[in-house]
Order: sequence, then structure tokens, then C-alpha cells
Amino acid sequence: MLNVRSIWNGAISFGLVSIPIKVVNATESHSISFRQIHTEDGGRIRYRKFCELEDREVSQAEIGKGYEDADGSMIPITDEDLAQLPIPTAKTIEIVAFVPGDRIDPLQMDAAYYLAASGAPAAKPYTLLREALKRSNKVAIAKFALRGRERLGMLRVVGDAIAMHGLLWPDEVRAPEGVAPDTDVTVRDQELDLADALMDTLGEVDLDDLHDEYREAVEEVIAAKASGEALPSLPEPAAGGKVLDLMAALESSVRAAKESRGEEPAEAAEVRRLPQRKSARAAPKQTAGKKSTSAAKKTAAKKTTASAKKTTSKSVSASASKATSKSAQGAKKTAAKSTAKKTTAKKTTSRKRTA
Repeated sequence: MLNVRSIWNGAISFGLVSIPIKVVNATESHSISFRQIHTEDGGRIRYRKFCELEDREVSQAEIGKGYEDADGSMIPITDEDLAQLPIPTAKTIEIVAFVPGDRIDPLQMDAAYYLAASGAPAAKPYTLLREALKRSNKVAIAKFALRGRERLGMLRVVGDAIAMHGLLWPDEVRAPEGVAPDTDVTVRDQELDLADALMDTLGEVDLDDLHDEYREAVEEVIAAKASGEALPSLPEPAAGGKVLDLMAALESSVRAAKESRGEEPAEAAEVRRLPQRKSARAAPKQTAGKKSTSAAKKTAAKKTTASAKKTTSKSVSASASKATSKSAQGAKKTAAKSTAKKTTAKKTTSRKRTA
């Protein structure tokens, strides 16, 4: 940290306590920068700064800041002018409140800085503020001036140091109007369950394990061209397509995530098609014909026999019922004749007795 150049020197105002500090950048860029060149000969393209009034190139030492007025005239502004601004935050990080960390919208987060204690006298009040922030589980909201404008800041503890995140002013954050879908969409519980399963399968990640693959690929291209070797081959693009079934896409995502983590995905029920029957062309025609004819004859014979049996059974049943009916009628007639004879005999006997 001692080798990092400070970008701002001042003090933290903590009530009546003043803590001398130095502000240093907490982040650094590892992106690969390119130069502009002349494509015909590879010559470097440079920009030169000219004075419009004198029409000559000027050095950096001759360049200052100025404000362009409405009429086009320039008003020079020096660093001394800015250092004497009549505001307390010109050289002071003024703490105005302490709030829970979740009150800060991540959209407001800007550049990050470390606040280093400046000198031995600053060690005690610096440590006091750090421990107070730790015990309260809160962050400090402060105002400070940097690079020509007043800014908001959030102070929090990182390890044994105090870090400050620049914050955008609330009116600098746009409202998310017109961003969300304007159509009514219904999400089913099954889809949410699969989304939860996918989130659980992906799990957490150690951010230290993540790295910039794009920068590494660019470095490989630069190394290959510098040594005259062939450029790295472009990997095959992942097979894609329109997502027609959200449930199927989620299920496939869960399965792929489990496989990438070395887990065995649960077996899902598969619908398999039955093997198709071999066509008649695959078998000899004569054999197929004989078998078909024989089978047809047997089937026809069976049908004829069954039909005949049914017909015979019906005729027999009909004959039997007719015979039974005739027998019953004959028995009734015989019984009636016998009854009539008996009645006649009784009448004759009665007449003789009367005479």
C-alpha cells in the first residue's frame, strides 16, 4: 500500500474528531490497451494539441482548465481556485449519517477507494472509527469533493482497513421504466420449482476462481502473431436454437449443471418408439403368400364352423321350444277332454238316480 500513489489527501470528519487520511485507488484495470496505427506501414498515430489562437503545438505544462461561457469566452479555473472552494468537503470527507448497509442501492455504487491513515497521530482515531463501524454493523454516509465535483461516499470496513465507495446521487440513477415486459406472463409453480433446482445445482462460487477469459484469449492471439505461429482456432459455438418449451429448457439446464459438477443426473422417464415391423419385401414373396393364404383359409374355416355351430344351435333350440310348446298344448287338450268326459258321466249318473 505504501507504494501506491495517493489521489487525494485530507481528513475524515467524525463529529469533532478529525482523522488525517490518504485516498488511494482500491481497484486496478487489467484490460489490454491498444494503440492506433497506420494500417499501411504500422506507424503509430499520435494526437497533438494545438492552440487555436497561435496555431501551434503546446506542451502539457502549458495546458490548464477553463469554463466556456454562453458567449463562447473562456474563463480560466486553476487548481488553487478549486482548493479554496467555500465548502467543508473541499479537503474533508464529512460523515453525515450511519445507516444499515442494505439501505444502499447497488445501482448507486461507483468507484472504490481505500482510506489510509496519514501518520502516527491518525492511528488511534482511525481504529476507533473502524471498530465502531464493525460493532454497529452499519456503514457511514459521507460527502467529499474529488476531481472538480462534490460526491457521496459510503465508508465500510474491509479487513483491517476502511474502504470508501463513491456513490451516485439519487437523481443520477434512472428509474427502470419501460424495461420490464409489458405483457401479462404467468409463471407456473412447476417452472419455479425447476428454476429453484437449477439455482441449487449451480450453487455458490468462489469469486477468486473467476478470471477474465477474454483477456487471456487476446494475449494468446498477441503471442501467436508475435512468434509467427498460427492463430488459436475458434471453438465450436454451442448448439442453440429457439426455446420452444421452457420446462424442457430448465430440465436440460439442471441436467447439464449436474453433469458439469460431476453429479449423476436423475434418470428421467423416456418415451421410446416401438421397433417397426419388417416389411413384406424383406421376406420371400412365395412363402409370405402361402402363409397368408393358409392363414386366410384357416381363419375363414374357423369363422364358417363357428357360424354353422351358432346356426345349428339356434335351430335346435327353436325346434326344441316348438316341440315343447306342442307337447304342452297336447297335454292341455287331453286334460280338457278327460275333464269333459268325467263331467258328462257325473251328469248321466245323476239323471238316472233322479228317475
